[in-house]
Amino acid sequence: MATSPCGGGGNFDCGLEIKTRSVEQTLIPLVSQITTLINHKDKLKKNEKTSRAIQRVGQAVSVAVSRFVAVGEAIALENEELKEEMGHACFEARRAGTAIAQLTDMCGAEPGEADGRSSVFSDRMGMVKAARLLLSSVTKVLVLADRIVIKQIVSSRNKVLVTLEQLERVSTFQEFVQIFSQFGNEMVEFAHLTGDRQNDLKDEKQKARMAAARAVLEKCTMMLLTASKTCLRHPDCESARINKNAVFQRMRLALEQVIEIVTDARSSAEAKALPISIYAGIKDIKNKVEGLRESLYRVPCESVAAQLEALVEQTEDFTDSAYTSHEQRESILQLCHKTRQETKQLISAWSEAQSFNAKDVTEEVELAILKTCQSLEELRRELHKVAVGRASELLKLHSDHAVLRALKATGGEGNVEAVAEFARTLTEHREQLVETCRLLCHISGTEPLEITCIHAEETFHVIGPQIISAAQTLALHPNSKIAKENLDVFCEAWESQLCDMAVLLKEISDVFEGRRGDKRTYLSLPRPGKHSVNMKTQKTCKLDTEGPMCCAGHDQTTITKVGQDLRLLTSDVDSELERWENQEHEVVRHCQSISSLAYSIYLFIRY
Repeated sequence: MATSPCGGGGNFDCGLEIKTRSVEQTLIPLVSQITTLINHKDKLKKNEKTSRAIQRVGQAVSVAVSRFVAVGEAIALENEELKEEMGHACFEARRAGTAIAQLTDMCGAEPGEADGRSSVFSDRMGMVKAARLLLSSVTKVLVLADRIVIKQIVSSRNKVLVTLEQLERVSTFQEFVQIFSQFGNEMVEFAHLTGDRQNDLKDEKQKARMAAARAVLEKCTMMLLTASKTCLRHPDCESARINKNAVFQRMRLALEQVIEIVTDARSSAEAKALPISIYAGIKDIKNKVEGLRESLYRVPCESVAAQLEALVEQTEDFTDSAYTSHEQRESILQLCHKTRQETKQLISAWSEAQSFNAKDVTEEVELAILKTCQSLEELRRELHKVAVGRASELLKLHSDHAVLRALKATGGEGNVEAVAEFARTLTEHREQLVETCRLLCHISGTEPLEITCIHAEETFHVIGPQIISAAQTLALHPNSKIAKENLDVFCEAWESQLCDMAVLLKEISDVFEGRRGDKRTYLSLPRPGKHSVNMKTQKTCKLDTEGPMCCAGHDQTTITKVGQDLRLLTSDVDSELERWENQEHEVVRHCQSISSLAYSIYLFIRY
């Protein structure tokens, strides 16, 4: 789970868990600047110019905190259930901002000691206390604001579920069109909200789960349209009913998964941890083996042998597959045997060193460590080669979509027997793809990619039978344009998943080769008057740097002017800093820290 940045250099503990990047990125500058304030040297030289600068920045902090608090209070007014908590957090933030302004007011400070040195602040311990209070209260405001986003997503999901149930019960086309129009609008809103949340999540596994659930909803929306229309046109067709029910069920499961992620809930399925992949098992064993260098007594070597046996058992997913060639199977088995032998040699060398009470790693143990790690790496590379090679072959094999074209053609001809024959071929292809996704999961290299592999496996597993039921419906009603359209949609979903699998394969290869680029972060904190769940008309808005916002009675022009003043003041302090020596005039650096802190708060409230 994510930890609060309040536990940084200043050793703060806000008791709050930060789950999103928008909150974290807003807090990082505050943590950095407050840590600098608390860790400053107690006695520093000062002059009139730096004293005035400190005073101005302290006042600016107070103004910036007031603007920030105004945002929090506006959010509280729109959300009654958070009013008390938000009000208290805003009160504490305002109190801390005022205290910092007072503590940095050095105009009336008395002359320092005989050597011309005095404290950078009139009360250092008071500054420490005020800084901590400011950080904890600002964090609380941000976390409470984040609850509004969660509440809005839950509310949006509930609306979707209600409309989904209405769609499932419709009996006429006219009623269906009216309700589906409403459903479409609600799904667009839900997609925007969950997309923002997905990009904002810190936990990469949760982000991958959210992406998988949203992909299901996106594809199922069009499937639901055509499957429902087909069922309405052919109400007595059993295959059409099966096709429709499968779509509704999958959508409900995806909606539930989104809410589990957003609310950080744990379903019975999610409570079970992901099965340990072969890649993760190899990584863990290597870490334990290499850990022997630090301490011969830290890791019992016998446990490594037991863990290796469990890993070798997992390789049976590769060796027992009917699609693994004889040469590949023999290579994997030989590497497993070699790894076992190297591990036995390591245990022997380790036991001998133990018997002599050796304090450091012996040459024999070091050599055994190197050989064991090398054999594990060779095994990992071979499994990667087999899985990636299999996936590449399948993608090439299915690139022409011949089976899908055959199902469309024979279904349109009303040839039930031919549809059944091609359905068996598609089922075989589905089994191959499902198994290949399982192998890719073993060697994917990261937990988010493992989750994506599992999603791909589940998608092929589900869409295969749906295509067959849609083809059966068309074969029974070959002149039905709606049934033909429905089969086209499901075939397109299959083709889309093959494209997704190709992207997944590239990402796995990038991780294996050490090529991983950073992705941009997206901030999705609520804006008063925009993200309130109590508003009748909800609009999804991105947090850009140019959009206007009403801020509890303070117009945008006033806020922008304050921000410009803060930015100019920060620039002045930076220029002043360059003229002084680091050690003698560190007071100016602290002035710069406070100024940066104020500007960071402004960047939040300007949205």
